[in-house]
Amino acid sequence: MESSSGEELEEEYPGHEWITPQSSINAAYQSQTEKGIRKICSELLELKDAIENLSGNRQSKYLAFLRISEEVVEAEQELIELQKHVSSQGILVQDLMSGVSRELDVWFKSNKEEDTKEKDFQAELDEILSDDTQDPKAIFLDKLDALLAEHKMEEALVALEAEEKKYLVTDESGKESNAELSAFKTALFKRKAILEDQLVRWSEQPSLPITELRKSLAGLVKIGKGSLAHQLLLKAYGSRLQKSVEAFLPSCSIYTETYAASLSQIVFSAIAKAAKETNTLFGDSPMNMNRIIQWAEYEIETFARLVKENSPLPESVSALRAACICIQTSLSHCSFLETYGLKFSKLLMVLLRPYIEEVLELNFRRVRRKIVDAARNDDILLLTPQEGSPLSGAVAPNIMLTSSGKKFISIVNDILDQVTPMTIVHFGGAILNKFLQLFDRYVETLIKVLPGPSEDDTLLESKEPVEFKAESDAQQLTLIGAAYTIADELLPAAVAKFFDMQTEKKGTGGSSEGLGSGSIYSIEYKEWKRNLQHSLDKLRDHFCRQYVLSFIYLEGKSRLDARMYMERKTDDLDPLPSLPFQALFGRLQQLASVAGDVLLGKDKIQKVLLSRLTETVVMWLSNEQEFWDVFEDRSVQLQPSGLQQLILDMHFIVEIAVCGRFPHRPVQQLVSTIITRAIAAFSARNVDPQSALPEDEWFLETAKAAIHKLMLGTSGSESEPEPEPEEHVALHDEISDSDESIATPSTSGSEDSFASANNDELESPVYFTDPEA
Repeated sequence: MESSSGEELEEEYPGHEWITPQSSINAAYQSQTEKGIRKICSELLELKDAIENLSGNRQSKYLAFLRISEEVVEAEQELIELQKHVSSQGILVQDLMSGVSRELDVWFKSNKEEDTKEKDFQAELDEILSDDTQDPKAIFLDKLDALLAEHKMEEALVALEAEEKKYLVTDESGKESNAELSAFKTALFKRKAILEDQLVRWSEQPSLPITELRKSLAGLVKIGKGSLAHQLLLKAYGSRLQKSVEAFLPSCSIYTETYAASLSQIVFSAIAKAAKETNTLFGDSPMNMNRIIQWAEYEIETFARLVKENSPLPESVSALRAACICIQTSLSHCSFLETYGLKFSKLLMVLLRPYIEEVLELNFRRVRRKIVDAARNDDILLLTPQEGSPLSGAVAPNIMLTSSGKKFISIVNDILDQVTPMTIVHFGGAILNKFLQLFDRYVETLIKVLPGPSEDDTLLESKEPVEFKAESDAQQLTLIGAAYTIADELLPAAVAKFFDMQTEKKGTGGSSEGLGSGSIYSIEYKEWKRNLQHSLDKLRDHFCRQYVLSFIYLEGKSRLDARMYMERKTDDLDPLPSLPFQALFGRLQQLASVAGDVLLGKDKIQKVLLSRLTETVVMWLSNEQEFWDVFEDRSVQLQPSGLQQLILDMHFIVEIAVCGRFPHRPVQQLVSTIITRAIAAFSARNVDPQSALPEDEWFLETAKAAIHKLMLGTSGSESEPEPEPEEHVALHDEISDSDESIATPSTSGSEDSFASANNDELESPVYFTDPEA
């Protein structure tokens, strides 16, 4: 581009000599640029070589520096050893000089006589220093110094011990002065300090075998340093324990369920060995016991911290299993340590309880979400326990479970599989309460699945969608039957191991000392079962309430309304209960038939539900103020026939309970209250009950006849004579005080309960015969 533009300039201004052509400029400067680049490249290459040489020199100098550093360290060690040797030699020279001086003084004192001939001083000195006249103490000190210089600690210890027994007593002969004995003791103490220092440094070596450690510690004990020796023992075991733990920690993430047990084995084994060595070497003095307790408490606190730090996710099953195994193994180790007088169970539980409680709480939250999801998406598939499944051993062959019920009990068994006996002893009460919360949550979810509004719409958050609604009677009864089966049979059987453990503990004289408020001993099994029944009552009452309300507020002639008792006809030859109560009987009979198929073999559940249904109807009548406001309305005229029909309907309700073999005493009491209130309401409107109403036997016989006719599917035909009733229930005069026995049906047609009714018969319109027609 530049050359082309230069040529254009030259062509444009060809005649101007004062303008230098671009081609000349390029020719002049291009060569200089190339030379410059080549020169720079050459300099860069030289610089690169210089840097490489410099790097090599620096590396070699660094290696030389390292070698010099190592040599300096070795030289320092040699200097230290040389100083020790010089010091020991100095002690020898000092002792030698003091001995010479002492001998010279003695010699001068004994040779002051005038006639003593002068002897050669050098000869006499040689004589004094001869072996025959040398002091045995000096000989011993020389020997001891030689042993110390050669680090022969065992021999030095034996010699020192023997010499102390020989000389460190009062001189009975009186030949030695106190000053000489004191000087000898001082010399021995100095050498004992040197020996102590050597034994301490030898004991502190990290790779020292345990046998050598025992020897050095025993040596310290012999020279009167037992406290120091015990401290060195604990320090050595602490150092070994730290190395073992550090080597084990990387494998915690691999063995997620057993890492805590292995860590417990490492820590408590070290404590047990240290306690055993303490008793062997130092005895069981209180001071030693306090020292080892303080050291062990520190190691246990470190152990608890490591368990928490290396735990898997607290809400995982592996964390629950690891925590339970940790409690089991650690408390077993604590029990073993009690043989040495060491009690750490309380401390261990104080340290680990918050962690165990957190793991339990998060695990139960996790399984609660699974149970809620299973109940909300339950497809009401009836499942029988398969052979070999977790349910097969505890469930009778005739028990049927829905998929959510099977999921619930499977989750319970999964949790119990992780729990160990020691966990049961210390956290059994808390676990039982959490099982109760799980079941209560399960029941709350079933209430959402059943049709109709729940009593407390805040039981489950509105943001939780319900994928399935149990619309048919069979589906609703299946869910209720599954809940009863879990609460009455499966869940108590699953947690029976808690109370087996409690019985075993009490039978063996086990003490509950140290157990907290969450212990299994703080909760009674009956109370726990009672709470389970309370949850079932919520489910049962919701079902009965929505079932009865759907009947009471049914549109059409079967709607239960107080106005149907106004201006009743008095010439009914064959009186029957009101249409709503005929409809109620039909619905109960139909429900009993469905229950007989769905809840096969569960007669108790059927009777509880049907009894509660009849009781719910009567309770509604007793508490519904709008129903009673109609009788108190002065604009409406009341007739005795209306009161008669109301009392007949109430007797009919009682007869339904008697016919179904339900517990009918609560129904009788409520019905008696309603009849009394109705008589009072009609009496206030100038209706005389005594003159208008027939005898009580008439109501009983009419109600039983109505049951018989409705059961047979006829409406007034005399198909067969009625037998005399075996039991009469007085309602509006007085309440029978008989026991809560199940009354025998009084008609031959009612000998079979509701469960024997036929679905085809239930759809017959004869059940809904209007008594006014």
